[in-house]
Amino acid sequence: MAGSSQKIRVIGAGVVGLTVAYEFALAGQSVEIVERASGPGLGCSYYAGGMLAPWCEEEGAEPLVLEWGREGIEYWTNTVPAAKVDGTLVVAPPRDRPDLIRFSRLTSGFEWLDAAALTGCEPDLAGRFDRALLFSREAHLDPRRATSMLAARLREFATVKFRFDTAAETVTESADWIIDCRGLAARDGLPDLRGVKGEMLVLATREISLKRPVRLLHPRHPVYVVPRGDGSFMVGATVIENENRRVTARSVLELLSAAYALHPAFGEAEIVETGADLRPAFPDNLPRIRRAGRVLYVNGLYRHGFLLAPALARRAAAVVLHDAYFREVMDVGPSERQRA
Repeated sequence: MAGSSQKIRVIGAGVVGLTVAYEFALAGQSVEIVERASGPGLGCSYYAGGMLAPWCEEEGAEPLVLEWGREGIEYWTNTVPAAKVDGTLVVAPPRDRPDLIRFSRLTSGFEWLDAAALTGCEPDLAGRFDRALLFSREAHLDPRRATSMLAARLREFATVKFRFDTAAETVTESADWIIDCRGLAARDGLPDLRGVKGEMLVLATREISLKRPVRLLHPRHPVYVVPRGDGSFMVGATVIENENRRVTARSVLELLSAAYALHPAFGEAEIVETGADLRPAFPDNLPRIRRAGRVLYVNGLYRHGFLLAPALARRAAAVVLHDAYFREVMDVGPSERQRA
């Protein structure tokens, strides 16, 4: 049915479901978004850091993350302009200089800053670090604002319908395709999916100002601090291989200690919010598009939800509308697709 209008049901209104729905809406399809929560972006996306940092992610991620991540920055600065391209600053205490050197060897797209250049870049960090890496092409966004903006864009399409407070299994009307973007809840159809716990804090202080996200390298507790405006900072995030959604005292202590190491002003900051959720991930921590009849699973974005969702959504739409195949994220070859 490529080229004709189809009814597409997207299950899940997190960042993956919303970006997928947007691609189908742009292609002129009739789109129904089914979400069990009361609004968009209230699941795992709600607790995201919002760093669009594909060059930094080269430290431990596959090349796909850099390649598709650049698409993500383009999407969030132009298609849905929720992001600011102010770069990412990576620092380490002088005693941990080897960690900063190692980070530089594993990544690209940066410039070294000395103490004077660092002061010019982030004046409130003056005198605290003597070297830094600046990844000037990276960006950041407020995830909650971004999902709200994207949902608003979707509501402008007459062919798009939202159904909140609705469990997918209660919807009995037929659809040409079902695009399953439920995250970890899709494990009933994706048995190799696992949850990776991430915890975060939001701190408020007027004692320090940052223009861009700052990553503090630390041998035990690396952390990033992302400015959210109005003296608010998101501090995250833990990566814990368990599926308990509790925010633990240990993680709060580690995040606060690392933030304090970045700047002592965070020691007097107000703790506005704590949160935790489970990132859906496959064994290799790369996303997947899987087809089961007329159901397409789009899942497994691990720590890279906002970064990779736009590129993954474009490819998911191409699979349905143009019978496309993307070897890097699909498990079967073209000759096997008819049996999938």
